[in-house]
Amino acid sequence: MGELLVFFNFYFVPGLVLGSIYALGAIGVSLVFGILRFAHFAHGDLMSVGAFIALAVVSTTGMDPLYAIPFAIVGTVAFTLGIDKVFYKPFRDKSTIVLVIASFGIALMLRSLILVSWGGEVQTYSVGIVRPLVFLDSIRIAERHIWIIGLTVILMLIVHWILTRTRTGKAMRAVSDSPELARLAGISTENVVKATWIIGGSLCACAGVFIGWDTQLQATMGWDLMLPIFAATILGGIGRPYGAMAGGLIIGMAEEISAYAWLGDGPLLSPGYKTGIAFAIMVLMLIWRPSGLFRGRVY
Repeated sequence: MGELLVFFNFYFVPGLVLGSIYALGAIGVSLVFGILRFAHFAHGDLMSVGAFIALAVVSTTGMDPLYAIPFAIVGTVAFTLGIDKVFYKPFRDKSTIVLVIASFGIALMLRSLILVSWGGEVQTYSVGIVRPLVFLDSIRIAERHIWIIGLTVILMLIVHWILTRTRTGKAMRAVSDSPELARLAGISTENVVKATWIIGGSLCACAGVFIGWDTQLQATMGWDLMLPIFAATILGGIGRPYGAMAGGLIIGMAEEISAYAWLGDGPLLSPGYKTGIAFAIMVLMLIWRPSGLFRGRVY
């Protein structure tokens, strides 16, 4: 029983938290790829922007990071729409590689903006040790972990509702399947693009605040998450938001439980190599099933 509790407290729950963050990032990447047909490499840095906007609010007002999330969403969505209008929209009719390179440039610009505004040192939302909540005398879960997992579930349900129950969501799915037929049907692709950036930017902000709340903030935090987020996107199926949800949770869980002492007394894999798990899963999926678990696009 003791080993089971150790596994649950220190590996399973952190795996769910990390997987939740990956899932939120991967949903945005998947939506952008499905609608705009390019890999958005600035997605991680938009997560950093959201996290640091929340830090500015927390530092100024002293409020809890949880209550700073709406400010982070509004700020990140504004950044996202502005970037699309100025940098991506003029290249929308160009080759995909042009948009990919442009997204690399945007990533560098956002990272530099964070460094100029907040510096390169590590920062946190709060100082001090916060004791976890104790259930049944043995189960220990940090309160922030409960909030992160719970809010991620709510956000996933909201995305599901938007995609399946709203006119905007149905238009997004139509454009994802065939942009030409969607235009012929009278769907405004420009409005669909804006909706995609709003949803993706909102999820970016939440994921950025969650990772900063759970660990710490630094300018490269979003960029460092791009490999596992892309691995989650590929695992679930490129262009498949539901696959991105599943892929993020699987990658996060795999990274955390790989450090558990499955054989002997030491960890199966050193925590320093956890990111290698995401890379290995991504490569194996590309070899075994390029379309991913949910049969996404293959190019």
